[in-house]
Amino acid sequence: MFELFEKAVLTGLGAISLTQKKAEEFLAELKEKYKVSEEEGKAFLDRIQEMSREGRERVAGMAEAEVKKVIDRIGLVPRDEFDRLQKRVEELEERLPGVEPGKPC
Repeated sequence: MFELFEKAVLTGLGAISLTQKKAEEFLAELKEKYKVSEEEGKAFLDRIQEMSREGRERVAGMAEAEVKKVIDRIGLVPRDEFDRLQKRVEELEERLPGVEPGKPC
């Protein structure tokens, strides 16, 4: 299931970068056919790049949210939570007399 999700995200990112390439080609065509100035062309390309960046950020945010949903649904514990609990167990083991830390009881 995660592989399918990963492929969908990568496809989206590929489409965004393809859009960027098409924008550059379109800009070159505008300059050639319609005699768009260098300034106008750069401003246009900057707008396209900003839209592309925003799109990548939006896709990354959506991907992160979906991954969190999947993790919650299948019951995985986040690494920071696992580390926190492991540290707590070690501290409690140190308090117990006659118990070697890290050894099963």
